[in-house]
Amino acid sequence: MKDFFPIRQRPAKHQFKKGDVLVLFGELFNRGYANGLVEEAEKCGLKIVRATVGRRDGNGDLRPLTDEESANIPRPFINVPLEAGFDLEKDESGKAPNDYLSGVKLSDWQNASIPEASLNYSKNKGRERFRKNVQLFLKDLEQHLTPGGHVHFAHLMAGGVPRCKIVMPLMNRVFKGVGDRFLDSKTFWESGIGVLLEQNFREVTAETFNTLVAESSALREKLKSQGGSVSYVAYGYHGTEIIVKGEYHWQSYAPYIQGWAKIALEDYSKEWAKKGVQTCVYNCPEILTNSSSIFQGIEIPLYNLIRALQKETPTAELTKKIELECHHALKEGSNLHEVFKVVDEFLTSDVFLQTSVFEGWPHHSRKNQIETALNVSDRIAALHKDEKLLMTATLSELVFKGCGYIMLHDAVHPKSPVAWIGHDAVVHSLV
Repeated sequence: MKDFFPIRQRPAKHQFKKGDVLVLFGELFNRGYANGLVEEAEKCGLKIVRATVGRRDGNGDLRPLTDEESANIPRPFINVPLEAGFDLEKDESGKAPNDYLSGVKLSDWQNASIPEASLNYSKNKGRERFRKNVQLFLKDLEQHLTPGGHVHFAHLMAGGVPRCKIVMPLMNRVFKGVGDRFLDSKTFWESGIGVLLEQNFREVTAETFNTLVAESSALREKLKSQGGSVSYVAYGYHGTEIIVKGEYHWQSYAPYIQGWAKIALEDYSKEWAKKGVQTCVYNCPEILTNSSSIFQGIEIPLYNLIRALQKETPTAELTKKIELECHHALKEGSNLHEVFKVVDEFLTSDVFLQTSVFEGWPHHSRKNQIETALNVSDRIAALHKDEKLLMTATLSELVFKGCGYIMLHDAVHPKSPVAWIGHDAVVHSLV
């Protein structure tokens, strides 16, 4: 596969020193990838500077956190709202993109549209607001930096689902709809509502990264002149390698409609790398969290992380511990082999392989593919004692930690501006 750069082994541990800093560019939420990065940085003694996306007041205006809201956030903390996107930005007539969609009924959603001039006005306004707040953020950041230190920026921005009522019912049909409720992602994506999603996803996921690197250029050069260094990491998703039939193969979830924004994020990293900036977008393995739960079926490949542990480190204490924990999550009479059998049936099926193709990624959904994925997800959940306590929680934590190690130590001097973290790399970074 062209332009596929997998990390296969545990990167060498970088020796950080006093004065080195991890800057969280975006807000840290529970049970997300970035928690593993923070945990690793804490182990290595880095100062961690935290941020927020801010909150909206009763009038819909963006504001910093109150003292009460920020009371439990560890310091140093920069209280400049870094919310991105433009779905709430008003155009010249005083209407935001969401306002144009507020009265749309589910029966008439395909006829909904936003005037292009209004969309562009709100987008540019949101982008300028974000740029100014980044400048304020970077100005405040300087007081927390030490001459000669290393500064590691972690871009945590993702998402961008417009905050209006019509969107989530449609997305549920795209990702979880079966029978008459199925909505193919291509039809959704090419609609007037889909145009807003595509542009807002790009603003939040990709343009924020470009703005960060561009606006911190002067700071970057200043730090380098003082003997310091700067690197940037971002979280991508572009499929990942897992064990299929005993060997590692790339696979992907569909329809991952944020994928086009993730490709734009990768492209920005490549552009900045050509200019000598230390930057890398790390495409991480699938996990199951609160934010990814709408993509039911995305967790299916995660079960095979157990097999990666068994293949790479069969006698390790961690492998035995995880096998036991996952086995205890299953009903009496069920076992891991049953889970693997169902996973294998899915990952080797024609219906899955038709949309799991590296070339031309991301791909839109097909009705039989979505229905099959949902059925497989339900079948595996039914093998558990409690369908709300899946073994995916344990396995997701391993992915957080493995990716955190890699994205801290490898990214100081990344070998490529885009990289893939497969299950093998996760295991080697844990054991």
